[in-house]
Amino acid sequence: MRWLLAAALIWVTGPVLAQETILFFDEPASEWEQALPVGNGRLGAMVFGEIATERIQFNEETLWSGGPYDPVQEGAHAGLPEIQRLLFEGDFAKAHDLFGRTMMGVPYEQMKYQPFGNVYLYFDGHDFEGDDTVTDYRRQLDLDTGIAATSYVVDGVTFTREVYSSAVDQVIVVHLTASEPGAISFSANLHGVRNVAHSNYGTGYFRMDGIAPNQLRLTGKSSTYLGIEGQMRYEARVDAQTEGGRSWVDYRTLHVEGADSATLLIAAATNHVNYKDVSANPQARVAAYLEAATDRDVSAMRADHLEEHRQWFRRVSIDFEGDPTLRELPTDERIARLEEGEDPSLAALYYQFGRYLLIASSRPGTQPANLQGIWQDRPNPSWDSKYTININLPMNYWLADSGNLSEMNGPLWMFAQEVAEAGTSTAREHWNADGWVLHQNTDLFRSTTPMDGPSWGAWPVGGAWVMTNLSDHYRFTEDREFLEEMYPVLKGQVEFLLDILVEHPDNGWLVTAPSNSPENFPAWEGNGRFFDEVTGLYLKARTIAVGPTMDMQIIREVFGSFSELAALLGRDEGLAREATDAASKLAPNQIGQHGQLMEWIEDYDEVEPWHRHLSHLWGLYPGSEITPDQTPEMAAASAISIERRGTGGCGWSYGWKMGLWARLYAPGPALHEFKRHLIDSSHPNFFSKCGRTLQVDGTFGATASMAEMLLQSHQGELHLLPALPLQWGTGSVKGLRARGNVEVDMTWENHRLTSVTLHAGSDGPILIRASGMRGVETAGGIDYAQLDAETLTFEAQAGSTYTLTF
Repeated sequence: MRWLLAAALIWVTGPVLAQETILFFDEPASEWEQALPVGNGRLGAMVFGEIATERIQFNEETLWSGGPYDPVQEGAHAGLPEIQRLLFEGDFAKAHDLFGRTMMGVPYEQMKYQPFGNVYLYFDGHDFEGDDTVTDYRRQLDLDTGIAATSYVVDGVTFTREVYSSAVDQVIVVHLTASEPGAISFSANLHGVRNVAHSNYGTGYFRMDGIAPNQLRLTGKSSTYLGIEGQMRYEARVDAQTEGGRSWVDYRTLHVEGADSATLLIAAATNHVNYKDVSANPQARVAAYLEAATDRDVSAMRADHLEEHRQWFRRVSIDFEGDPTLRELPTDERIARLEEGEDPSLAALYYQFGRYLLIASSRPGTQPANLQGIWQDRPNPSWDSKYTININLPMNYWLADSGNLSEMNGPLWMFAQEVAEAGTSTAREHWNADGWVLHQNTDLFRSTTPMDGPSWGAWPVGGAWVMTNLSDHYRFTEDREFLEEMYPVLKGQVEFLLDILVEHPDNGWLVTAPSNSPENFPAWEGNGRFFDEVTGLYLKARTIAVGPTMDMQIIREVFGSFSELAALLGRDEGLAREATDAASKLAPNQIGQHGQLMEWIEDYDEVEPWHRHLSHLWGLYPGSEITPDQTPEMAAASAISIERRGTGGCGWSYGWKMGLWARLYAPGPALHEFKRHLIDSSHPNFFSKCGRTLQVDGTFGATASMAEMLLQSHQGELHLLPALPLQWGTGSVKGLRARGNVEVDMTWENHRLTSVTLHAGSDGPILIRASGMRGVETAGGIDYAQLDAETLTFEAQAGSTYTLTF
C-alpha cells in the first residue's frame, strides 16, 4: 500500500510546460520491433498500424515456460575451499572446471518469458499497397495519453483506431471509429503462439461454450523446459461491443458489420499467485475483468485511463529549444537526420519516452520489467527475456526516482524480497554462508543459483547490486516506512557478503573468490580455449577471477549504506562496525599500465577491449565512490577506460556511457553516445536494441543518464546542469527529483540558469551547486548569508517551495 500512498509526498501534475509528446510515422510497422508499445504494467501490446490486416500482439507478464522449481543443490559448497585454493595458486582453468562441476544449480539454465497471443483484424477494401484510395496515413504513440493510434482515409472516409492498456480496467482496449456512420466492418481472429521447440500444450484459437456469443477465447498451458514441467495455465478472451451494425462469432472468427463504432476488449491472465504458487484460476480472472469492463461506457473507460496514466506521466515536463519545423517530420526521419545536424527536441521526446516505457511496464503490484519490459513475441527469445542482474535489471530502474516515478520501484522491491527468501538456501548450500544470494540471472520463479556456466554464473554480488538500487531509493524519498521494511533484507545481504569474503594471501585484501567481471575476460600470454562440460561449449580459459573491481565497489557501497542506515535506526551496532572494518580491507581501485582503471585485481588487458560491459566503472556510475571532485585520479583513469571501450556495443552500453560521461562533467561525449545510440542501436520507435533484439534497458539507461546531465545529487549536493551540452543551450525541465526528497524545476537560456524552483519534501539542509546564484528566496525574503562562490546552503522545511535568484 505504501507504494500507492507515496504519491502524496510528490508534487503531482500541475501545469505542463510546452513539450513534445508524440512519436509518429507515415507508414505501418514493417516488423515487430517497429510496432508501438502500450502497457499497464501487467498487460502489454505491440500495435503495428497495418491497414488491411492489423496485428495487435499482446503479452501478460506472468506467462513463462515451466513452472515453480528449486534449482538448489544440497552441499554444493563442498568444493568451494578447493576452488579458492586453485584461484589463489593461479590455476584458473581448474578452478573454473571445478566450479562448473560442483556449484551450479540444476537445471543450469532458467525459464523463458513467453508471448501470449495475437489479435488480427481484417478490413476488406483497405489495401495500402499500390492503392491510391488509401491516403493521409498516420501512425502515432501519444506519450501523454498512453494511446497508440492509426488513422487513414479510404474513399473519402477517415478511419481511426486507438489502442491502450488500461490499468483501471485491466484490459487492452481497441476502439475503432469512422467519419461516416455504418462504415466500420471487419473480421477478427485470436491466435495463440505455439512453442514448436518445447511443445506448448493446448494453445489455439477458438470459441467454446460458456462464453458470450460476441467473444473469442484462447486457453493453454506453458511449455515444459529443461525437465521443468509446464505449469502455467492461461486464458485470453476478446469481447466485441458495437454502436450500430451487428457483431457475431462464426466458429473462430469474430465479425463486425456496418457499425458506427466498435470496441474490442482483450483480457488475459494466468494462474500465477507468486513465485512458488500457481494455484489461481485464469478463467475466473478473465471473466471478472470482462464482466466489469463490459458494463462500462467506452468514453468513461478512456477518461479513467487518461486520468490514471497522467498522474504519473505529467509529473515531469521537459523541453529543449530546437528547430520547430523538425517536429513536423516522422520520428524515423528525425533520427536519420541526426547524422547531419542537431534535434534537441527529439532528445526531450526521447526522455519522456523512457519515462512512458517504465510507466507501461512496471506499476505498483506488478512484476518488475524484464529484458524486454513486458513486450516479447518469440517463444525462444534472446537471453530468455528474463531478469539479468549484472546490468540490465538494475539499469531498468535507474530513472525511476530521478524521473519522479518512485512508486515504479515497487516491483523491484517485491522482487528483492522474493529473491532474498529464495536465495537463503542458495547461500547456505552453494556458499556455506548466512544471508541470501542472487547470481547473474533469474526468472519468474526466482531461481538464485549460479547458471549458464561459470563464465557468467560465478558472480555472487547480484543481490548486492539490487540492494544499492533500493538503498538509493530511500535516499531519494526518505521514506522511513520503506527503510524499516528494507533494512532486514539489506542486513541479510551484508551477512552473506561478510561470510564469503576471503583474505588474499598475497596482500591481505578481502576479496570475492570465485567471481568474474561481467561479462569481459582477462587476456594473458598463451590465452587459450577449453571445453566446458557443463555448457557443452568451448570457452576462453581463466574466466573466473578473484576480487574483480566491480565486486569491491558494490560491496563497499552496500557496507557503507548498511552502516549509515543501521546508525539511523539505532540497530546492529556490532554488525555495522564489522561491515565498516571489512570495507576498509577490500581490494582498492587501482590504475593500470594504460592509465586506465583496472578491471581486475591484477593488471590484465581485456580479451575484448571494446566490450559492451563497463563493469569496473560501476563506482563512477551508478555508484558514487569515484568523482572528479573527490577522487580526481580515479576519475581520470575512468575516462581512459571509457575511451578504450569506444563507442558501440548494445543499446544499454551507450546509455551507461552517457551516465559515466555525465558524472565526469563531459557533456560532449555524453551527447555523442546519445546520438550514436539513437542512430546505431535503437529501433525507429526509440526502443533500444542489442543486435536486432528489442531491449528496454538501453532506453531506460539513456533516459536516466539524460537526467544526470541535467541534475546530480549523489555527492550530498544538488548540482544543477553539471553536463549540459552546447546543443541543449536553452530549455526547461520541471519535476526532476533529487536525493534528499527534493523536486527541482529549472529554466535556462544560452547555458545560463534563469529560474530554479525547489520543492522540499523533508526538513533539513539543502546544498545547491550552480553558476550565477545570488541567493534563495524564502518567505522572509532573499537569503544571501550562506552563498559561497558557486554553492548555496539553506535549511528547508517540508512542504515549502524555494526560488533561487540569479
